[in-house]
Amino acid sequence: CTLGQSCSAVLSHMRLSHSQLDTDTSAELQDLPREVFAVDPTDICQTPNTEVLYRCRKCRRALFRSSSILSHTEGSGPTAFAHKRITDSAQLCGDSREKCTSYFTEPVQWMEPALLGVMEGQLLCPKCSSKLGSFSWRGDQCSCGRWVTPAFQIHKSRVDEVRTLPVGSFHAAKT
Repeated sequence: CTLGQSCSAVLSHMRLSHSQLDTDTSAELQDLPREVFAVDPTDICQTPNTEVLYRCRKCRRALFRSSSILSHTEGSGPTAFAHKRITDSAQLCGDSREKCTSYFTEPVQWMEPALLGVMEGQLLCPKCSSKLGSFSWRGDQCSCGRWVTPAFQIHKSRVDEVRTLPVGSFHAAKT
């Protein structure tokens, strides 16, 4: 069984190298520059009229702005998940829905405590601790099939989109 022994040795060497890589990367993640993080929307008094604000659906805490959303080209959809063997009925249901079910954002200041020192984890609302999404420095696959790296993924179903109305329009509508 020399093949079995040599394969076992190679696998254990690969595991050691991978765990060493994780340790080195985690150590680097302890000291992220402040410029990496987008400004927390609660730190700024007023949102520009053109920007959309996204709030936690449960407690209404401001989480990020539209300027923090990272766009990506649409992936190949269900065919990108062929390795997961999606059934025909699941593919039919997916065609009628919006392809991207999450927002991929740049890291925001309120995320900092969750991000430091770990490669992946959950993103929780800083006020009510409800689960908003997840993050992975290695990247993650969007529901449209596109791979996004690094991934700070917030589910659209967990946030509300808040658009500001110009003050002049409000007064005109009121009279």
